[in-house]
Amino acid sequence: MSEELVPETKESPQPPGPKPREGWKKGGRMLSVLLSVNVLLLACTLISSGAFNKVAVYDTDVFALLTAMMLLTTIWILFYLFRTSRCSDAVPYLDSHAGPIWLQGGLVLFGVCTLVMDVFKTGYYSSFYECQSAIKILHPIIQAIFVIIQTYFLWVSAKDCIHTHLDLTRCGLMFTLTTNLANWMAAVVDESIHQAHSYSDNSSHARLTSNGERSSSMAIEACPCNTTFCQIFERGYFYLYPFNIEYSLFASTMVYVMWKNVGRLIGPSHDHGHGHIPSPASLFRETLFIGPVLGLLIFVVGLGVFIIYEVQVSGDKSGIDQALILYYSFNIACLGLMTLVSLGGSIIYRFDQRTMDHHKNPTRTVDVALLMGAALGQYAISYYSIVAVVVGTPRDLLGGLNLSYSLLMIAQHTFQNIFIIESLHRGPPANQENPPNEPVHGLTYANQDALQTLPAYPSTSRLVGSTPPTPQETVTVISVSQSNWRRRCLKDISLFLLLSNAILWIMPAFGARPHFNNNTELDFYGYSLWAAIVNICLPFGIFYRMHAVSSLLEVYVLS
Repeated sequence: MSEELVPETKESPQPPGPKPREGWKKGGRMLSVLLSVNVLLLACTLISSGAFNKVAVYDTDVFALLTAMMLLTTIWILFYLFRTSRCSDAVPYLDSHAGPIWLQGGLVLFGVCTLVMDVFKTGYYSSFYECQSAIKILHPIIQAIFVIIQTYFLWVSAKDCIHTHLDLTRCGLMFTLTTNLANWMAAVVDESIHQAHSYSDNSSHARLTSNGERSSSMAIEACPCNTTFCQIFERGYFYLYPFNIEYSLFASTMVYVMWKNVGRLIGPSHDHGHGHIPSPASLFRETLFIGPVLGLLIFVVGLGVFIIYEVQVSGDKSGIDQALILYYSFNIACLGLMTLVSLGGSIIYRFDQRTMDHHKNPTRTVDVALLMGAALGQYAISYYSIVAVVVGTPRDLLGGLNLSYSLLMIAQHTFQNIFIIESLHRGPPANQENPPNEPVHGLTYANQDALQTLPAYPSTSRLVGSTPPTPQETVTVISVSQSNWRRRCLKDISLFLLLSNAILWIMPAFGARPHFNNNTELDFYGYSLWAAIVNICLPFGIFYRMHAVSSLLEVYVLS
């Protein structure tokens, strides 16, 4: 009797743990979202107001708000690491698909670049500390501490399904997400104003100045940046702003997944439909080699085009035009091939007999949402370019290339998203889902006695060659052959798209900005508006390429 009662007392406390929280789960999420929205709106209002000279909001006010937000977020992260996560049964489950290695690697890479940017910014403001507010020097120091602690936090806790302090954890994660979005917006605005200030100085009609020294011309004269180190620091930290922007986006994505996993219960079927990451040696083993070879060719040619573009774009007007023609021509060819290949992959799926995986998978839902949401950035830039080229004048070769490039960019994102999303929802291959229990007909065994020792085949199985195969068996062999051919084609398509997305990520991530070298959009929209559009939307396009590489690697595994 006592032995039967002991298991009941051990199992009975488990269900009541999460059940009382289920009724308040939506309420807890709503509370955290409302907190995030209000703080984010306050930060956006202050940051956007500080971008204009006519508004009496100074950059020191913006720095003070961002510093306070980062300090509060750092305090909560330390509380989570040393108190919440160490409670008994605080993390009963781990989401094995949250925080993939590519996302963690990108977070560390961009985090290191952000730290270098903070060093440059601290050195820049310290060069004339006599006439600067202390908050300008304190802000990059606090940001460096925040980046280090947050990166460690996301590295060790990204997979946690926390079940302790649920409402506090939800609010803390949402506040962390808000802090990253506020830093992202501040970096975008600061970079846009700096670019507009540089352009205005060159055009002799300056209206906006950099967020760090925008108060007045008297302030600039009072705080001159005349030393060599000061100028190096100034150029360096503005060059590193894109990496800071990407870091904020990566951190926001990982924090959002953690917020979704708060209080989550994971069943035994959580790993359904996901394969292991292949080793580099076996990456090309099951392909036709057409896709990998063509993808490597696109990648190598793209690197050469990128180097030539960066060299020529800093020259005279004719050199800039040649660089733009080369850049647009390569991208048109690459995007055209990617569009056709993605369309071909979707057509192959029309003949695929694998069933669709309709299991609830929050990680896959987030992946699809990120693909669709990040593509909107490149969509926006392309449509703005199309309007400027079609409505504006003159219509020359660069205008035609720009129009073709924008249209193909929209088509490529659309068809690639369709291919990736359909691939992620496909079930495993038939030979993995239901391994055959019968001998594969059509093979001649040299050692017939060895066949009897195979565990998959019963000893009573007849050997091929003793009797001819039936028509039904012949059809089975043909269908298996066609299935293997489709699988190889899908793997080739996945690897080609993976390598192509990689080079299309490298180009804008490391400085290729044809949007500011082509005067069509600049003359149509004006520098200030166009710089804001590009600086807001382009980081999403860069993030899309990295996320597409990860998704295509998973498509390769599932094919």
